[in-house]
Amino acid sequence: MTTTLPQTDASDAIRPAVPAGLSHVAYVTHDTAATVDFYRRLLGMELVNAVLDDKIPSTGDPVPYFHSFFRMADGSTIAFFEAPDLPPAAVDTHPAYNVFRHIALQADSPATVDAWKVWLESNGVDVLGPVDHKIIYSVYFHDPNGIRLEITTPLSPAWNDSAASAQAAFDDWQAIKRTAVETGADMVTALAEHTRRQSHQRTEPS
Repeated sequence: MTTTLPQTDASDAIRPAVPAGLSHVAYVTHDTAATVDFYRRLLGMELVNAVLDDKIPSTGDPVPYFHSFFRMADGSTIAFFEAPDLPPAAVDTHPAYNVFRHIALQADSPATVDAWKVWLESNGVDVLGPVDHKIIYSVYFHDPNGIRLEITTPLSPAWNDSAASAQAAFDDWQAIKRTAVETGADMVTALAEHTRRQSHQRTEPS
């Protein structure tokens, strides 16, 4: 028996409430044992669920996998898939991909961030930082899968509540890109100069 769902006119659609929070973020691992040891022993995150299947439920693709979930203090989780069919991932075309692509875990103070640095380094983990971003204070490291992790704490109560200035910055960014296209100017050079002038790390007048 086939169930026919009622058709909805797009003009009648109403956007639901903003998502309440992060349920989970998922990555690929080729070594679940090393991943469990890292997140449970070093980061203190309990392994709270494991799901196994011989196919991907959302697509039906016949890929057997082990899906693990590690819980943080607020209930959100970091999850991993180990699938024996998967080859190693392709190498990034620029090193910045592996810097920009990361997940940040929140601590309650700069002192706690510093304590994480000491703990991780005492367990043989290479740690970059601390880095004072003016709005947040962070250290960086990698898990056994090569995923870049950040432990951070806010330095400004408005670090994620500056919508008006964020919109203005977005408008400026788009305007510079449009101007570069219209004038034939080098876009990378134009944006590099703009970011130099607007850097949140700048302390002297531009």
